[in-house]
Amino acid sequence: MRDFTLELEQRKQAGLYRTRRQISGPQQPALTSDGRPLLSFCSNDYLGLASHPANIKALRDALPETGLGGAASHLICGHHDAHHQLEQRLAEFTGRSSALFFSTGYMANMGVISALAGRGDTIFSDRLNHASIIDGCILSRAKIRRYAHGNVAELEAMLAKASGHKLVVTDGVFSMDGDVAPLKELARVCRAHDALLVVDDAHGIGVLGPQGRGSIVEQGLSEEDVPVLIGTLGKAVGTSGAFVAGSPVLMDYLIQKARTYIYTTAMPPAIAVATCASIDLIEQDDERRRHLRELVAVFREEASSMGYELMPSRTPIQPIMIGDNWAALELSRALEERGMLVTAIRPPTVPEGQARLRVTLSASHSRADLDQLLEALSQCRHLVAQTDVAV
Repeated sequence: MRDFTLELEQRKQAGLYRTRRQISGPQQPALTSDGRPLLSFCSNDYLGLASHPANIKALRDALPETGLGGAASHLICGHHDAHHQLEQRLAEFTGRSSALFFSTGYMANMGVISALAGRGDTIFSDRLNHASIIDGCILSRAKIRRYAHGNVAELEAMLAKASGHKLVVTDGVFSMDGDVAPLKELARVCRAHDALLVVDDAHGIGVLGPQGRGSIVEQGLSEEDVPVLIGTLGKAVGTSGAFVAGSPVLMDYLIQKARTYIYTTAMPPAIAVATCASIDLIEQDDERRRHLRELVAVFREEASSMGYELMPSRTPIQPIMIGDNWAALELSRALEERGMLVTAIRPPTVPEGQARLRVTLSASHSRADLDQLLEALSQCRHLVAQTDVAV
Protein backbone atom coordinates (compact mmCIF):
# COMPACT_ATOMS: atom_id res chain seq x y z
CA MET A 1 0.00 0.00 0.00
CA ARG A 2 1.24 3.49 -0.83
CA ASP A 3 2.65 5.35 2.18
CA PHE A 4 0.73 8.63 2.09
CA THR A 5 2.13 9.78 5.43
CA LEU A 6 5.69 9.40 4.14
CA GLU A 7 4.89 11.37 1.00
CA LEU A 8 3.36 14.18 3.04
CA GLU A 9 6.43 14.29 5.26
CA GLN A 10 8.69 14.42 2.21
CA ARG A 11 6.74 17.41 0.91
CA LYS A 12 7.15 19.15 4.26
CA GLN A 13 10.90 18.51 4.23
CA ALA A 14 11.21 19.94 0.70
CA GLY A 15 9.28 23.11 1.53
CA LEU A 16 6.43 22.03 -0.74
CA TYR A 17 3.69 21.32 1.81
CA ARG A 18 0.53 23.35 1.25
CA THR A 19 -2.15 24.44 3.67
CA ARG A 20 -5.48 26.23 3.34
CA ARG A 21 -6.45 29.54 4.88
CA GLN A 22 -9.91 30.19 6.26
CA ILE A 23 -11.18 33.54 5.03
CA SER A 24 -14.01 35.37 6.77
CA GLY A 25 -16.15 37.99 5.05
CA PRO A 26 -16.16 39.10 1.41
CA GLN A 27 -13.21 38.92 -0.95
CA GLN A 28 -11.51 42.31 -0.85
CA PRO A 29 -8.04 43.69 -0.06
CA ALA A 30 -8.76 43.90 3.67
CA LEU A 31 -9.30 40.25 4.59
CA THR A 32 -9.71 38.28 7.78
CA SER A 33 -7.53 35.17 7.43
CA ASP A 34 -7.69 32.53 10.16
CA GLY A 35 -9.16 35.19 12.41
CA ARG A 36 -6.43 37.75 11.72
CA PRO A 37 -6.85 40.96 9.67
CA LEU A 38 -4.49 41.08 6.68
CA LEU A 39 -4.07 43.21 3.57
CA SER A 40 -4.23 40.80 0.65
CA PHE A 41 -2.01 41.02 -2.43
CA CYS A 42 -2.66 37.53 -3.79
CA SER A 43 -6.21 37.61 -5.16
CA ASN A 44 -7.16 37.35 -8.85
CA ASP A 45 -9.98 39.86 -8.32
CA TYR A 46 -8.07 42.33 -10.52
CA LEU A 47 -10.87 44.89 -10.89
CA GLY A 48 -12.32 44.58 -7.40
CA LEU A 49 -15.70 43.36 -8.68
CA ALA A 50 -16.08 40.25 -6.50
CA SER A 51 -17.78 42.35 -3.83
CA HIS A 52 -19.16 45.18 -5.96
CA PRO A 53 -22.58 46.32 -4.64
CA ALA A 54 -24.16 46.34 -8.12
CA ASN A 55 -23.15 42.72 -8.74
CA ILE A 56 -24.38 41.62 -5.32
CA LYS A 57 -27.70 43.38 -5.96
CA ALA A 58 -28.05 41.75 -9.38
CA LEU A 59 -27.53 38.32 -7.81
CA ARG A 60 -29.95 39.00 -4.95
CA ASP A 61 -32.64 40.37 -7.26
CA ALA A 62 -32.33 37.40 -9.62
CA LEU A 63 -32.80 34.69 -7.00
CA PRO A 64 -36.62 34.89 -6.69
CA GLU A 65 -36.92 34.55 -10.48
CA THR A 66 -34.26 31.92 -11.13
CA GLY A 67 -34.08 29.94 -7.91
CA LEU A 68 -30.76 28.87 -6.42
CA GLY A 69 -29.46 25.73 -8.12
CA GLY A 70 -28.95 24.76 -11.75
CA ALA A 71 -30.75 21.46 -10.99
CA ALA A 72 -29.66 19.58 -14.14
CA SER A 73 -27.14 19.59 -16.95
CA HIS A 74 -27.57 22.02 -19.83
CA LEU A 75 -28.67 19.17 -22.09
CA ILE A 76 -31.40 17.93 -19.74
CA CYS A 77 -33.37 20.86 -18.30
CA GLY A 78 -30.66 23.05 -16.80
CA HIS A 79 -30.12 25.55 -19.64
CA HIS A 80 -31.90 28.60 -18.23
CA ASP A 81 -32.79 31.84 -20.02
CA ALA A 82 -30.17 33.54 -17.84
CA HIS A 83 -27.45 31.18 -19.11
CA HIS A 84 -28.44 31.85 -22.70
CA GLN A 85 -28.44 35.61 -22.18
CA LEU A 86 -24.97 35.44 -20.61
CA GLU A 87 -23.64 33.46 -23.57
CA GLN A 88 -24.96 36.11 -25.94
CA ARG A 89 -23.45 38.86 -23.77
CA LEU A 90 -20.07 37.11 -23.65
CA ALA A 91 -20.02 36.71 -27.43
CA GLU A 92 -20.81 40.39 -27.89
CA PHE A 93 -18.22 41.46 -25.30
CA THR A 94 -15.40 39.41 -26.80
CA GLY A 95 -16.29 40.18 -30.43
CA ARG A 96 -17.19 36.58 -31.19
CA SER A 97 -20.05 34.92 -33.03
CA SER A 98 -21.21 32.78 -30.12
CA ALA A 99 -20.22 31.47 -26.70
CA LEU A 100 -20.77 28.55 -24.33
CA PHE A 101 -20.96 28.86 -20.52
CA PHE A 102 -18.92 26.34 -18.49
CA SER A 103 -18.87 25.76 -14.73
CA THR A 104 -15.15 26.46 -14.16
CA GLY A 105 -12.06 27.44 -16.10
CA TYR A 106 -10.50 24.06 -15.39
CA MET A 107 -13.55 22.29 -16.82
CA ALA A 108 -13.57 24.58 -19.86
CA ASN A 109 -9.95 23.80 -20.75
CA MET A 110 -10.33 20.10 -20.07
CA GLY A 111 -13.53 19.84 -22.09
CA VAL A 112 -12.57 22.03 -25.04
CA ILE A 113 -9.07 20.65 -25.64
CA SER A 114 -10.09 17.01 -25.27
CA ALA A 115 -13.02 17.61 -27.65
CA LEU A 116 -10.97 19.34 -30.34
CA ALA A 117 -8.10 16.82 -30.47
CA GLY A 118 -7.79 13.07 -30.08
CA ARG A 119 -5.80 10.00 -31.00
CA GLY A 120 -3.73 10.61 -34.13
CA ASP A 121 -3.76 14.40 -33.67
CA THR A 122 -0.95 16.60 -32.34
CA ILE A 123 -1.24 19.34 -29.73
CA PHE A 124 1.47 21.98 -29.40
CA SER A 125 1.51 23.51 -25.93
CA ASP A 126 3.58 26.32 -24.38
CA ARG A 127 5.79 24.92 -21.61
CA LEU A 128 4.36 27.37 -19.06
CA ASN A 129 0.70 26.72 -19.80
CA HIS A 130 -1.68 26.32 -16.85
CA ALA A 131 -2.26 22.90 -15.29
CA SER A 132 -5.79 22.78 -16.70
CA ILE A 133 -4.40 23.10 -20.24
CA ILE A 134 -1.80 20.41 -19.56
CA ASP A 135 -4.47 18.06 -18.19
CA GLY A 136 -6.77 18.79 -21.14
CA CYS A 137 -3.95 17.83 -23.50
CA ILE A 138 -3.34 14.57 -21.61
CA LEU A 139 -7.06 13.74 -21.52
CA SER A 140 -7.32 14.18 -25.30
CA ARG A 141 -4.90 11.25 -25.88
CA ALA A 142 -3.37 13.24 -28.74
CA LYS A 143 0.37 13.45 -29.21
CA ILE A 144 1.69 16.38 -27.15
CA ARG A 145 4.62 18.55 -28.22
CA ARG A 146 5.75 21.28 -25.82
CA TYR A 147 7.56 24.32 -27.18
CA ALA A 148 9.80 26.66 -25.16
CA HIS A 149 7.87 29.45 -23.48
CA GLY A 150 6.82 32.03 -26.07
CA ASN A 151 9.27 30.66 -28.65
CA VAL A 152 7.37 31.04 -31.92
CA ALA A 153 10.37 29.98 -34.05
CA GLU A 154 10.62 26.65 -32.23
CA LEU A 155 6.86 26.15 -32.55
CA GLU A 156 6.97 26.87 -36.27
CA ALA A 157 9.75 24.34 -36.79
CA MET A 158 7.66 21.73 -34.97
CA LEU A 159 4.55 22.55 -36.99
CA ALA A 160 6.45 22.29 -40.26
CA LYS A 161 7.37 18.68 -39.48
CA ALA A 162 3.93 17.61 -38.26
CA SER A 163 1.07 16.16 -40.27
CA GLY A 164 -2.61 15.62 -39.62
CA HIS A 165 -4.84 17.73 -37.39
CA LYS A 166 -2.79 20.23 -35.35
CA LEU A 167 -3.89 22.23 -32.31
CA VAL A 168 -1.81 25.04 -30.75
CA VAL A 169 -2.84 26.05 -27.24
CA THR A 170 -1.51 28.87 -25.07
CA ASP A 171 -2.41 31.08 -22.18
CA GLY A 172 -3.08 34.68 -23.18
CA VAL A 173 -1.56 35.99 -19.95
CA PHE A 174 0.61 33.48 -18.08
CA SER A 175 -0.70 33.17 -14.54
CA MET A 176 2.61 32.76 -12.70
CA ASP A 177 4.84 35.05 -14.80
CA GLY A 178 2.33 37.74 -15.80
CA ASP A 179 3.65 38.09 -19.36
CA VAL A 180 1.46 38.14 -22.46
CA ALA A 181 1.73 35.52 -25.21
CA PRO A 182 2.96 36.64 -28.68
CA LEU A 183 -0.49 36.11 -30.13
CA LYS A 184 0.05 37.89 -33.45
CA GLU A 185 3.00 35.66 -34.27
CA LEU A 186 1.21 32.56 -33.04
CA ALA A 187 -1.77 33.39 -35.26
CA ARG A 188 0.56 33.86 -38.22
CA VAL A 189 2.29 30.49 -37.88
CA CYS A 190 -1.00 28.71 -37.22
CA ARG A 191 -2.43 30.10 -40.46
CA ALA A 192 0.72 29.13 -42.35
CA HIS A 193 0.64 25.55 -41.06
CA ASP A 194 -3.12 24.94 -40.91
CA ALA A 195 -3.22 24.63 -37.12
CA LEU A 196 -6.16 25.53 -34.88
CA LEU A 197 -5.19 28.20 -32.32
CA VAL A 198 -6.74 28.02 -28.83
CA VAL A 199 -6.10 30.86 -26.36
CA ASP A 200 -7.04 30.75 -22.68
CA ASP A 201 -7.33 34.42 -21.74
CA ALA A 202 -8.30 33.81 -18.12
CA HIS A 203 -6.02 36.57 -16.81
CA GLY A 204 -6.51 38.99 -19.71
CA ILE A 205 -10.30 39.31 -19.84
CA GLY A 206 -11.40 42.46 -18.01
CA VAL A 207 -7.88 43.83 -17.68
CA LEU A 208 -6.30 44.14 -21.13
CA GLY A 209 -7.56 45.68 -24.35
CA PRO A 210 -10.18 48.34 -25.07
CA GLN A 211 -12.98 48.15 -22.48
CA GLY A 212 -11.23 45.13 -20.96
CA ARG A 213 -12.04 42.83 -23.88
CA GLY A 214 -8.82 40.86 -23.41
CA SER A 215 -5.40 40.20 -24.87
CA ILE A 216 -6.71 38.97 -28.24
CA VAL A 217 -8.59 42.20 -28.89
CA GLU A 218 -5.68 44.23 -27.53
CA GLN A 219 -3.44 42.72 -30.21
CA GLY A 220 -5.98 43.45 -32.94
CA LEU A 221 -6.84 39.83 -33.66
CA SER A 222 -10.19 38.53 -34.86
CA GLU A 223 -12.13 35.30 -34.49
CA GLU A 224 -10.59 34.20 -37.78
CA ASP A 225 -7.09 34.76 -36.34
CA VAL A 226 -7.85 33.03 -33.03
CA PRO A 227 -10.73 30.62 -33.62
CA VAL A 228 -11.05 29.43 -30.02
CA LEU A 229 -11.12 31.78 -27.01
CA ILE A 230 -11.47 30.44 -23.49
CA GLY A 231 -11.97 32.72 -20.49
CA THR A 232 -12.85 32.54 -16.82
CA LEU A 233 -15.32 34.65 -14.88
CA GLY A 234 -13.92 34.20 -11.36
CA LYS A 235 -10.98 36.56 -11.84
CA ALA A 236 -11.38 40.11 -13.17
CA VAL A 237 -15.11 39.57 -13.80
CA GLY A 238 -15.52 38.77 -10.11
CA THR A 239 -18.23 36.10 -10.26
CA SER A 240 -17.84 32.40 -11.14
CA GLY A 241 -17.73 30.07 -14.12
CA ALA A 242 -16.00 30.14 -17.49
CA PHE A 243 -16.74 30.25 -21.20
CA VAL A 244 -15.49 29.35 -24.64
CA ALA A 245 -16.26 31.62 -27.58
CA GLY A 246 -15.99 31.13 -31.33
CA SER A 247 -18.06 30.19 -34.35
CA PRO A 248 -21.58 28.73 -34.03
CA VAL A 249 -20.37 25.50 -35.63
CA LEU A 250 -17.62 25.20 -33.00
CA MET A 251 -20.09 25.81 -30.15
CA ASP A 252 -22.46 23.19 -31.57
CA TYR A 253 -19.57 20.74 -31.86
CA LEU A 254 -18.57 21.33 -28.23
CA ILE A 255 -22.15 20.82 -27.04
CA GLN A 256 -21.95 17.37 -28.64
CA LYS A 257 -18.38 16.51 -27.59
CA ALA A 258 -17.15 18.41 -24.51
CA ARG A 259 -17.69 15.96 -21.65
CA THR A 260 -17.16 18.56 -18.92
CA TYR A 261 -20.07 20.52 -20.42
CA ILE A 262 -22.36 17.60 -21.16
CA TYR A 263 -22.07 15.70 -17.90
CA THR A 264 -22.23 18.36 -15.19
CA THR A 265 -24.98 20.35 -13.54
CA ALA A 266 -25.45 23.85 -14.91
CA MET A 267 -24.23 26.77 -12.83
CA PRO A 268 -26.83 28.66 -10.75
CA PRO A 269 -28.72 30.94 -13.17
CA ALA A 270 -28.46 33.86 -10.75
CA ILE A 271 -24.66 33.74 -11.18
CA ALA A 272 -25.21 34.26 -14.90
CA VAL A 273 -27.37 37.33 -14.20
CA ALA A 274 -24.73 38.80 -11.88
CA THR A 275 -22.04 38.09 -14.48
CA CYS A 276 -23.94 40.10 -17.10
CA ALA A 277 -24.08 43.00 -14.63
CA SER A 278 -20.34 42.69 -14.01
CA ILE A 279 -19.55 42.76 -17.73
CA ASP A 280 -21.56 45.99 -17.97
CA LEU A 281 -19.33 47.48 -15.26
CA ILE A 282 -16.17 46.30 -17.01
CA GLU A 283 -17.18 47.92 -20.29
CA GLN A 284 -18.04 51.24 -18.69
CA ASP A 285 -15.26 51.66 -16.14
CA ASP A 286 -11.94 52.52 -17.81
CA GLU A 287 -11.02 54.36 -14.60
CA ARG A 288 -10.56 51.06 -12.78
CA ARG A 289 -8.10 49.86 -15.39
CA ARG A 290 -6.28 53.21 -15.39
CA HIS A 291 -5.89 53.09 -11.59
CA LEU A 292 -4.69 49.49 -11.81
CA ARG A 293 -2.05 50.38 -14.41
CA GLU A 294 -0.80 53.17 -12.17
CA LEU A 295 -0.47 50.79 -9.21
CA VAL A 296 1.47 48.34 -11.38
CA ALA A 297 3.85 51.07 -12.57
CA VAL A 298 4.51 52.33 -9.04
CA PHE A 299 5.06 48.82 -7.69
CA ARG A 300 7.53 47.93 -10.42
CA GLU A 301 9.53 51.11 -9.98
CA GLU A 302 9.71 50.93 -6.19
CA ALA A 303 10.23 47.18 -5.78
CA SER A 304 12.93 47.04 -8.46
CA SER A 305 14.73 50.00 -6.90
CA MET A 306 14.95 47.96 -3.69
CA GLY A 307 16.76 45.25 -5.65
CA TYR A 308 13.95 42.73 -5.87
CA GLU A 309 14.05 40.61 -9.03
CA LEU A 310 10.84 41.22 -10.94
CA MET A 311 9.66 39.48 -14.07
CA PRO A 312 8.84 41.27 -17.35
CA SER A 313 5.13 41.73 -16.70
CA ARG A 314 2.86 44.70 -17.41
CA THR A 315 -0.19 42.98 -15.98
CA PRO A 316 -1.52 42.94 -12.38
CA ILE A 317 0.50 39.73 -11.87
CA GLN A 318 3.87 40.91 -10.50
CA PRO A 319 6.02 37.97 -9.36
CA ILE A 320 9.07 38.53 -7.18
CA MET A 321 11.57 35.83 -8.15
CA ILE A 322 13.23 34.14 -5.17
CA GLY A 323 14.42 30.72 -6.37
CA ASP A 324 14.65 28.67 -3.18
CA ASN A 325 11.44 27.23 -1.71
CA TRP A 326 12.34 27.96 1.91
CA ALA A 327 13.48 31.51 1.13
CA ALA A 328 10.17 32.22 -0.61
CA LEU A 329 8.25 30.85 2.37
CA GLU A 330 10.37 32.92 4.78
CA LEU A 331 9.71 36.16 2.90
CA SER A 332 5.98 35.38 2.71
CA ARG A 333 5.85 34.75 6.47
CA ALA A 334 7.82 37.91 7.23
CA LEU A 335 5.37 39.96 5.18
CA GLU A 336 2.45 38.31 6.95
CA GLU A 337 3.94 39.30 10.30
CA ARG A 338 3.69 42.87 8.99
CA GLY A 339 0.04 42.42 7.98
CA MET A 340 0.57 41.62 4.28
CA LEU A 341 -0.78 38.46 2.63
CA VAL A 342 1.41 37.48 -0.35
CA THR A 343 1.54 33.80 -1.22
CA ALA A 344 4.75 31.89 -1.93
CA ILE A 345 4.43 29.91 -5.17
CA ARG A 346 6.55 26.75 -5.38
CA PRO A 347 6.95 23.72 -7.65
CA PRO A 348 5.16 22.08 -9.32
CA THR A 349 3.14 25.24 -9.94
CA VAL A 350 6.37 26.81 -11.20
CA PRO A 351 9.56 25.08 -12.45
CA GLU A 352 12.12 23.75 -9.97
CA GLY A 353 14.37 26.49 -8.62
CA GLN A 354 11.90 29.25 -9.53
CA ALA A 355 9.93 29.71 -6.32
CA ARG A 356 8.52 33.21 -6.04
CA LEU A 357 6.11 35.53 -4.35
CA ARG A 358 3.18 36.18 -6.67
CA VAL A 359 2.10 39.75 -5.95
CA THR A 360 -1.25 40.55 -7.55
CA LEU A 361 -2.69 44.04 -7.62
CA SER A 362 -6.34 45.05 -7.76
CA ALA A 363 -8.21 48.19 -8.69
CA SER A 364 -9.62 47.95 -5.15
CA HIS A 365 -6.17 48.62 -3.69
CA SER A 366 -5.56 52.23 -2.78
CA ARG A 367 -2.22 53.94 -3.14
CA ALA A 368 -1.99 53.79 0.66
CA ASP A 369 -2.44 50.01 0.52
CA LEU A 370 0.39 49.74 -1.98
CA ASP A 371 2.61 51.96 0.15
CA GLN A 372 2.08 49.59 3.09
CA LEU A 373 3.20 46.66 0.96
CA LEU A 374 6.24 48.52 -0.31
CA GLU A 375 7.23 49.51 3.22
CA ALA A 376 6.93 45.88 4.35
CA LEU A 377 9.02 44.74 1.37
CA SER A 378 11.65 47.31 2.27
CA GLN A 379 11.81 46.03 5.84
CA CYS A 380 12.16 42.42 4.61
CA ARG A 381 14.73 43.04 1.88
CA HIS A 382 17.55 41.53 3.94
CA LEU A 383 15.82 38.13 3.77
CA VAL A 384 16.45 37.82 0.02
CA ALA A 385 19.86 37.43 -1.60
CA GLN A 386 20.97 40.56 -3.43
CA THR A 387 20.09 40.60 -7.12
CA ASP A 388 20.67 42.93 -10.00
CA VAL A 389 17.92 45.52 -10.28
CA ALA A 390 15.33 44.27 -12.77
CA VAL A 391 12.71 46.40 -14.46
